[in-house]
Formats: sequence, C-alpha cells, structure tokens
Amino acid sequence: MARAFLMVMDSVGCGGAPDAAQFGDEGSNTLGHIAQACAEGRAEEGRTGPLHMPNLDRLGLGAAIRLASGLQAPGLDAVPQAAWGAATELSQGKDTPSGHWELAGVPVPFDWHYFPNANPAFPKELTDHLIANAKLPGILGNKHASGMPIIRELAEQHISTGAPICYTSADSVFQIAAHEDHFGLDRLYEVCEEAAKLVHPMMVGRVIARPFVGEPGNFTRTANRRDYAIEPPEPTLCDRAVAGGGRTIAVGKIGDIFAHRGISELHKAKDDMGLFDHCVRLMEDAADGDFVFANFVEFDSLYGHPRDVSGYARALEAFDARVPELLGRLRPDDLMIFTADHGNDPTWSGTEHTRERVPVLAVGLGQRALGLHGFADVGETVAAHLGLAPGNHGKSLI
Repeated sequence: MARAFLMVMDSVGCGGAPDAAQFGDEGSNTLGHIAQACAEGRAEEGRTGPLHMPNLDRLGLGAAIRLASGLQAPGLDAVPQAAWGAATELSQGKDTPSGHWELAGVPVPFDWHYFPNANPAFPKELTDHLIANAKLPGILGNKHASGMPIIRELAEQHISTGAPICYTSADSVFQIAAHEDHFGLDRLYEVCEEAAKLVHPMMVGRVIARPFVGEPGNFTRTANRRDYAIEPPEPTLCDRAVAGGGRTIAVGKIGDIFAHRGISELHKAKDDMGLFDHCVRLMEDAADGDFVFANFVEFDSLYGHPRDVSGYARALEAFDARVPELLGRLRPDDLMIFTADHGNDPTWSGTEHTRERVPVLAVGLGQRALGLHGFADVGETVAAHLGLAPGNHGKSLI
C-alpha cells in the first residue's frame, strides 16, 4: 500500500476564482500580488528582493498562478518538474472549513450563517443564553473585529470584569478571547463548548477559542487556540482513509476543522516550523496506507489578516526553504500534494479572506499539467492513490 501527504498552506491562493466578484474579491491574488510587491521593493521588512521560492516553483507554483489567473508572478518562472494545476472551489464560502472539507471530498451543501457587520453583531437571544448557560457576568465586544486589535482594546476590561471578549468576522464564526491566567484556559474551552451548542444549529461553522497572555501594553495570543467546528455532512477523506484500514494523521488544526471525526492521531506545535518538524518526522514514521493531512496556519493568521506583505513573503520563503526535507524523504509509492484552502491577499482591502483558486502541486503523479479542476478532485486523487473507493464528489486526477 502507498502513503499520501496533503500539505495545506493556509490562505496561499493564486487568484482567478471565476466567482470572486460575488465576494467583493475580483482581482485578488495572494501569491501573485506578494510576488509583485517583492519585485517592486515593497516587501523589504526582514527580507529583500524578489520572492524566492525555487523549490515549490520547480514543482509548478508559478505555472499554477499563470493558469489560475493569467498573471506572470515575478521570479516564479521555472519549468514544472512535477504534476501541477489549480483548483476552483464550489462551496459558497471562502473560509477554512469550506476549503478543507471540499479538499477532503465534501463540498459544503448548505449556506453558512454569517453575523451582520453591526453593533451588536450577535442576536440578544444568543448572548443571553450564552451568559446564562456558561454562568458569565456578561460579554464584551459583540462586533466584527480582528483578533489582536480587539484584545488590545478590551483586555483590561475583560480582566477586571471577568467577561470574555466575543467577536466575529466576515467568516461564519463566533470567536471568544480570554486571558489564560485571569480567566483560565479550561474555563475558556468550557465557554466555547457552550457557545458551540448554541451556534452550530444556526449553521455557524466554528466557535474559536482565542486565549492570550500578558499585561497592558504587551498582550499576545498563545498557541492554545481551539476550534469547535460543525461536523461535515457526510464522510470525508479522513473517515474513508480510516475505514479503509489506514490512519489519518492530522498535523496542526486539521482535527479541529473536522470536529475530530476520522482522525487517528493529532500533532500540534507552537508555530508552523514546529508543525513542519512533525511532518518531517512523519515522513519516516507513517506506515503504508496512512494519510498525513497538515495545515500551516500562520500564512493566514499572522500575515494575511493583518495585511503584512513582508511577513507573508518571509513565511513563504521559510516554508519553501524546508520543502527539500520532505521531498528527500518520499518513498517511491508516496504521493505528496501542496495546496491551499482559500486566499488572503495581504495587498487587498479589509482584513478578510479572499475568494481565489489555489495551486495544486503533486509529487508522485509524474511530470504533467493537471489543468483547472475542483477542490474535491484533490481528495479523490488522494483516495485513488490509497486504493479507496471513489467518493460522491469530484474525480481522481490519476
């Protein structure tokens, strides 16, 4: 039996989604615009010069950007030496669960619920029930916000009152931030569990625990984030791999995204480089029939949402520099795919995800163009490689 590795570079889109205008994102291009900014000297903080990603470019990264959006990304012009293409999402969302579920073979068959960009953002009935059920003195925030700005704004009031900070965004999400020491990490998780019971029936995709530490003027979020996601509506590739006798080994927040269904093992770390270390080790430890599914979130969380072009470029280059560590450990029958779940163009307006196609770079399928295809085709390709029966959506690219 073979092994499969699906490496999701969170938010590393490549433009060109045909329905981007419906999301207000027509013209967005995460990779393309970062490459342009680097070439023009507009991303010089902590790095310099054109975007340098020779390893993924040799797999077809620049070619995937051209295919997806028609943009020639400066510095990404290598002739592909692997199988490469670009995937288009069907699900009506540009969020993490939609992208990952569809990559795992299950497009989202319903519309997510989104909270309005109003103040307050949450209906009173919801917050009243949460306050009562979780025995809270109240909540703070109750609006659309980015994580660190609202923590800096309300952290002192949160510490003095004991009321957690609740906020949302353009995604289908209910986020709760609290201080690990003053409020308690376990207490935060308990509150999030109560919130999930209330918002999941509303078809809100995730409740996210956002713990932080520090004192006034120096608050920082910790690595103890936890997502409470709705369960996928049908078996995903994770479930199918386990049912087929293998293991689904989750790296990063994959377990949370799939509500821990179909997950055999879970490996987390304090940052993406720590997650990469896990993947390198798993190249040695994973057995025949295993499916390693990894998410690298910091492109999105640390650099996409804050619109930090230089930081995003640094993270891309650091990731690319380590790709040979994985490729050098591949066995003859392995399949490794590098892809993404949506875009988050750091040159774009606002702070939200952007609706984009994503690159698909596959090692183990020969050297060829895969063309434009669907997200679900990625999952079906992995399934076929593992010898699993076809699913209900998508088609294998093998």
